[in-house]
Amino acid sequence: MKISGKRYLDYSSFIKSTFGERVQKISLDIGFSCPNRDGSKGFGGCTYCNNNTFNPDYCEPQKGIKQQLEEGISRFSTKYKSQKYLAYFQAYTNTYSDFESLKRMYDEALSVPNVIGLVIGTRPDCIEDEIIDYLSLLSKKHFVSLEFGIESTLNSTLKKVNRCHTYEDTIATYEKCKNKGIKLGAHLIMGLPGETKQDLLNHAIEVSKLPIDTLKLHHLQIVKQSIMASQYRKNPEDFDLFTIEKYIEFISEFVSLLRPNIIIERFISQAPADLLIAPKWNGLKNFEIVSKIDQKMIDVDTWQGKNYESI
Repeated sequence: MKISGKRYLDYSSFIKSTFGERVQKISLDIGFSCPNRDGSKGFGGCTYCNNNTFNPDYCEPQKGIKQQLEEGISRFSTKYKSQKYLAYFQAYTNTYSDFESLKRMYDEALSVPNVIGLVIGTRPDCIEDEIIDYLSLLSKKHFVSLEFGIESTLNSTLKKVNRCHTYEDTIATYEKCKNKGIKLGAHLIMGLPGETKQDLLNHAIEVSKLPIDTLKLHHLQIVKQSIMASQYRKNPEDFDLFTIEKYIEFISEFVSLLRPNIIIERFISQAPADLLIAPKWNGLKNFEIVSKIDQKMIDVDTWQGKNYESI
């Protein structure tokens, strides 16, 4: 399914082919926590995490879902007069509550005019069958996407960064969610401490075995107010951070190993400059980096799935 002139399946082309028009995500922060923060499984959260690195300033839990969506829509509608929206439950673990509370939240989001679907970011160890079934029901009338933070396919890494779940948990959850009418997404961080280049390339092979529709990637960034920031200050030699040149080269190789029908939602996500400690990539914008990746894939004559081997 080639839906653009790129050498991989890109998300914006997928959205346009699915809806026939521009559709914008509106991020939400509902004040959720995570089981590795509140003591259910651990404390401190993931070592790399500071949610302020990706929350827009209209995302304030005390505002409520409807207000956050309306403020987000107001911002985007001034630039794009005619478009629809997806409510993006983004911050922390957005299925980490009881069923009735989650149901009310999802229903409230879908009640806002021009909101045509949900995108829900969560952990693979934090979703119950009842929620899966309800999202499956919603998917009959709305676009529903579940995005799971995989981060790594190595249990040793997951333990090191305090995820408090295993890769086996991830596999089991995708198995429960597949064939339910829900779009399934995955998120990986490239370059977590201790992972070799071969480990990172193997992530492409392993996630290609999962029933995922979309994939988000970004390189490891050390951000302020994270546990990893302290670890980096004390032992910088434990971190092999990507230069921009190495990352572009790596992504070209990584994509060639991916299952050809996975939609790549992003290659890059950069923390705000005032929170970023390292690496610093000379102010290049995300779209400029993507353009360089596109060109690199042309230069080395590679494409998504070129070296994919179906199991």
